[in-house]
Amino acid sequence: MDADSIIGAIFSFENYGELLVLVQNSIWAGAVLGLLGGLVGTFVMKRDLAFAVHGISELSFAGAAFALLIGSDIVFGSLIGSVAAALLLGLMGVRARDKNSIIGVIMPFGLGLGILFLSLYEGRAANKFGLLTGQIVSVDTVQLQVLAGAAVLVIAALAAIWRPLNFASLDPELAEARGVPVRTLALIFMVLLGVSVALSIQVVGALLVLALLITPAAAALRVTSAPVAVVALSVVFAVTATVGGILLALGGRIPISPYVTTLSFLIYVVCRVVGSVRAKRGINGRLVHAR
Repeated sequence: MDADSIIGAIFSFENYGELLVLVQNSIWAGAVLGLLGGLVGTFVMKRDLAFAVHGISELSFAGAAFALLIGSDIVFGSLIGSVAAALLLGLMGVRARDKNSIIGVIMPFGLGLGILFLSLYEGRAANKFGLLTGQIVSVDTVQLQVLAGAAVLVIAALAAIWRPLNFASLDPELAEARGVPVRTLALIFMVLLGVSVALSIQVVGALLVLALLITPAAAALRVTSAPVAVVALSVVFAVTATVGGILLALGGRIPISPYVTTLSFLIYVVCRVVGSVRAKRGINGRLVHAR
């Protein structure tokens, strides 16, 4: 396969206008998931749960694969797997070492189960591949409504616990001393994270979910430390990567996840460069010279 063939597979915008009309639901779904990922991702970074997201995604993948095997709803199976993993981590992972150990056990177990269920599935190979790499180009109106409804519930719950959760994330010892229910908040957030992971898998798949729930927030933290600005930039970056990935994937013949993850990575690289430049400047923006 030569270079022209590779480029043609990645970028091919023939009949792009006609195809664009057919994926309006997918674009809206991508925007919703970008909003959700940007909001949840800020707390994932504050609470140092990037590794947990990967562990939850593996059991979410197993649940989705089992649902595919028995002919049930894939999103529902993904939700069951994600929430089960999130509850397990929230209840058992008290210390960082314990949490990392549990995640290290869950990840290969969930991935192994998922591969077992997919190997037993005798349907279309595209359905198997979509669980790993994402497939959002076929979202219908009912699926969009369910997705939006679930996202609204997660965002509403997150808004209700935003202030105490933020306090507990920044200084858990002080928050607990002030009477904040730190463990209860941690458990609630893990459930919200599990739901978010399950919904995000529809876009980037189980293996690359970090690009939606981690990278945008990590990029935002590279350029600002203001709480409101971090949240706003995280949402903007996540929506840009998701919707932009869908629009680019529409003109190619490869899955959507490489487009989403590449855009997300490029945003992070730019933010890291900007952050490095700003770190060398004073408060007034002037360069700080070492003496």
